[in-house]
Amino acid sequence: MSRANPYIGDAQPIIRQLDETAINRIAAGEVVERPASAVKELIENALDAGATRISIDIADGGKTLIRVTDDGCGIAPGDLTLALSRHATSKIDGSDLLDIRSFGFRGEALPSLGAVGRQTITTPAARQDAAEIPVTGGVQTPVRPAALKAGTVVELRDLFHATPARLKFMRSDRAEVQAIGDAVRRLAMAEPGVGFVLRDVSGDGAPRITFRADAETGDLFAALRGRLERILGRDFCDNAVVVDAEREGLRLTGYAALPTYSRGAAVAQYLFVNGRPVRDRMLVGALRGAYADFLSRDRHPAAALFVDCDPQLVDVNVHPAKSEVRFRAPGVARGLIVSAVRHALAEAGHRASTTVSAATLGAMRPEQPPAGRVYQMDRPSGFARGVAYASQAPAFSEAAPGFEGMERPQARPSEPAAETPEQVSRPLGAARGQVHENYIIAQTETGMVIVDQHAAHERLVYERLKRQMAAQGVAAQALLIPEIVSLSPDDCAALLAVAPDLARLGLSIEPFGGGAVAVRETPAILGEVDAAAMVRDILDELADQDHSQSLQTRIDAILSRVACHGSVRSGRRMRPEEMDALLREMEATPHSGQCNHGRPTYVELRLADIERLFGRT
Repeated sequence: MSRANPYIGDAQPIIRQLDETAINRIAAGEVVERPASAVKELIENALDAGATRISIDIADGGKTLIRVTDDGCGIAPGDLTLALSRHATSKIDGSDLLDIRSFGFRGEALPSLGAVGRQTITTPAARQDAAEIPVTGGVQTPVRPAALKAGTVVELRDLFHATPARLKFMRSDRAEVQAIGDAVRRLAMAEPGVGFVLRDVSGDGAPRITFRADAETGDLFAALRGRLERILGRDFCDNAVVVDAEREGLRLTGYAALPTYSRGAAVAQYLFVNGRPVRDRMLVGALRGAYADFLSRDRHPAAALFVDCDPQLVDVNVHPAKSEVRFRAPGVARGLIVSAVRHALAEAGHRASTTVSAATLGAMRPEQPPAGRVYQMDRPSGFARGVAYASQAPAFSEAAPGFEGMERPQARPSEPAAETPEQVSRPLGAARGQVHENYIIAQTETGMVIVDQHAAHERLVYERLKRQMAAQGVAAQALLIPEIVSLSPDDCAALLAVAPDLARLGLSIEPFGGGAVAVRETPAILGEVDAAAMVRDILDELADQDHSQSLQTRIDAILSRVACHGSVRSGRRMRPEEMDALLREMEATPHSGQCNHGRPTYVELRLADIERLFGRT
């Protein structure tokens, strides 16, 4: 049902030129979505000005106050009025919109903020007196002298007071504070050499620091690791692998977490392009694809990855918020992320995250020790233990019936059990036993390892099947009668463009005329399949992400199922040599630290942690 436009009557509609205030408020709706958007824009301006220290003060979730202070180059007093004009910027000259090397370049942030709030900019340029300019609802007042030695202070009060309707869509103060914190942390990751302080000055109490990150020093990876440890925590850095790869002018660096250090939601995925934090669907899909073989659908990877390239290879002028990008060769960018992350995870070998061990220790509930400190003797040597055990042996009485003529045993060191030091020194140690016919207990030099025999062997068999298929190819089965699938001309062209890739996976398609394709062969490992449904699934993926992994995913799922049924079952008693052979193969097989569903295959417990459970510290 259509509704009448109140601005259009029976007469011919008249085209009007909107005034500058209305234009700025409309633009502000794109640039300043919420307080976090304003904070992001102001921090980016500070970084472009060469700031090394940035301080952010907020009140009431940024609704009543946002103040960003930096030590950058400042703005000349004569340029303050021009800086508040739309599309006025010092970042570019407009001659080449593909050669953008700064965070900001559109010249919209400051006028947009001034249009929807009460904004004051205070700044001195080099060797000039400071000045400030207030702006309220888009209306400027004359520039006046101010007191400030260096840098810039941008203060924004009563955000959206000029557009009250927008205030109705604001979330709670707590939610807005969280969004601001996330924006600050993302920019802090992008610039490890810059110090950041975020303070909440709400109410009449003392300011509360909610985030602080001092400037990091060192090379690229050392500085980034220090910043990530401050933001994401030490657990992430301890359980992440270094990613460093390059392809066709694109370089990927950063850290990617082990699959066993996964999250229940995509809240720990940080992606950057030329230092700019982005939320790009293609990049997120590539990261998901890199972990597709290691995580179930309800788990999400954690990573902080940086794509750097010549600005000519990527277009950042896609959206006013500058959170989306377009690569000139998206396939290269996606392939780089997938291959580099998988290669880094493969080099990690059989590693599982340390958080698994921490959770295991946390689940243990030792008996509460008695009050007061219990002093323990140091661990005795093997010789001392032998003497002690011999002296504690039952005494034989010469007068006791049945023991006549028997010699009293002499106290001497007991013979140690047969050991294989070279196996104990291995990462997964030497098998010592099996409990509940499912868990292998192994001894290492520094503690013990508990292995889930079924999960571990399932991964080993799966990796073996994948290697065999990669070497021999995917066998195809010819259909007795080719299946004809009717498509639109665009879908038909998109599908035929990837036909050679599909043929390598056992799916053979040919044009049939009139926008239809003929499916002549399907992967034999899939058995009887609905070819039309499979083709449409592939097309859906191509439309959504410009690539398709659905066929490969189906084949991998079959291999995983075969590996599950062909692996050592729970409840089977294994011989010592079988257990040791399983441990050695795990050490030699990449990704053996997690099963096909992303769960850990083993838990490593340090002897010091075990002794702490028993109060032996």
